[in-house]
Amino acid sequence: MLRVAVVGSGPSGVYAAQALVQQREVPGVRIDVLDRLPAPYGLVRYGVAPDHEKIKSLTGSLRSVLEDERIRFLGNVEVGGELLPTARLLELYHAVVYCVGAARDRTLGLPGEELDGVHSATEFVSWYSGHPDARPFDLAGVRSAVVVGAGNVAVDVTRILARGVPELRPTDMPQAALGALADSGLRTVTMVARRGPSQGRFTTKELRELGTLAQVDTRVDPAELALDPACAEPGDPAAAAALPAVARRNVEVLRGWARAAPDPGARRSISLRFYLRPVELLAGPRGRVRGVRFERTAPDGRGGVRGTGAYEDLDAELVLRSVGYLGVPPAGLPFDAATGTVPHAAGRVLRAGRASVGEYVAGWIKRGPTGVIGTNRPCAKETVSSLLQDAGPLARRALPADPLTALRAAGLHPVEWPGWLAIEAAEADLGRSLGRRSVKIPDWPGLRAAAGIA
Repeated sequence: MLRVAVVGSGPSGVYAAQALVQQREVPGVRIDVLDRLPAPYGLVRYGVAPDHEKIKSLTGSLRSVLEDERIRFLGNVEVGGELLPTARLLELYHAVVYCVGAARDRTLGLPGEELDGVHSATEFVSWYSGHPDARPFDLAGVRSAVVVGAGNVAVDVTRILARGVPELRPTDMPQAALGALADSGLRTVTMVARRGPSQGRFTTKELRELGTLAQVDTRVDPAELALDPACAEPGDPAAAAALPAVARRNVEVLRGWARAAPDPGARRSISLRFYLRPVELLAGPRGRVRGVRFERTAPDGRGGVRGTGAYEDLDAELVLRSVGYLGVPPAGLPFDAATGTVPHAAGRVLRAGRASVGEYVAGWIKRGPTGVIGTNRPCAKETVSSLLQDAGPLARRALPADPLTALRAAGLHPVEWPGWLAIEAAEADLGRSLGRRSVKIPDWPGLRAAAGIA
């Protein structure tokens, strides 16, 4: 029998476990899926926006994998800490697959980034998604927000800020986050990109949603569209054909908003700005941000932008940067800080340039923060293929008895699948008590108590 530990219960970890039980080359595989959190599903639970129910429904397929009798979920288990060093994990399992994602965000590196009210979009997403490590957001006094970035995460946080509470109430957003959004006096959300609209990294579906929000006026400056060479001649078939399909669709959506008349009855507004590069975060009273200074950019003729020396200030009591993720060095594993990944060859961890048989990676910590959820499936299959090629010598190594006994003896308190089901039931009860559907428990004591390990 081959015993494998998969570290991380997000899509890449679950897909790795699924690939292992579906293969036929090595019979009798048993997998423990370990997670630092008491709840499974990783970014599907704690990263997908609460109003994106179709994407969140992916938990149904992830659940079916984790309920396989050959797979065991063990939450509330931190790998690489004092209680469970990486070396100890290799003593308990024939192989370990690390699927730990990219938990850190990139910074802007600008003056004023330390001001109160300046956060990463990752922090904001974690808060409204109920992650137990998240810090609360105080939105009192916030009238204007600026989101720096032009990807789907930037679109998500822009939408959540602008969306009305009645539309968010049916979601599983934590009650405290819902209350903070309800109490805010936010009027304007500005999403800013340093390049042109044809170079946005958002998908068309995400972009279009910004124009469907109730009582929200979505605006685009036609002059900034005209700066983009790909947008300047909408009647030029050759220019349009040169754009990727997604960019063509995005440009058409933006042109529609640029032509639309302002909505005088709107409660809030979203403004999409282009060709603006942040250069400084401006300080207001008591060390809080009051705005962002941008330099106007222009196409440089080589696909990039150049500064023009013209500047514009935008008011903001809240600034969210959404400029990418970085991997965090997994304790006990080699790490390439330049790429934010663990060095590997087809998923095999490389130590000093040589494959460390028995140690593997999949997901963002393997390839970097790229792709969509489905990209994790072929990535995991490649890693599992490498593991299976090594299975012969790996399986011959004698192991101690059930690793769960060793984990408990080390002082850990794993949450097994029934404990997770108890958390689900407690969240459903919480929602009913608030007149809502299931509502997330957003703190460690509450999760542990619900799982019966407090």
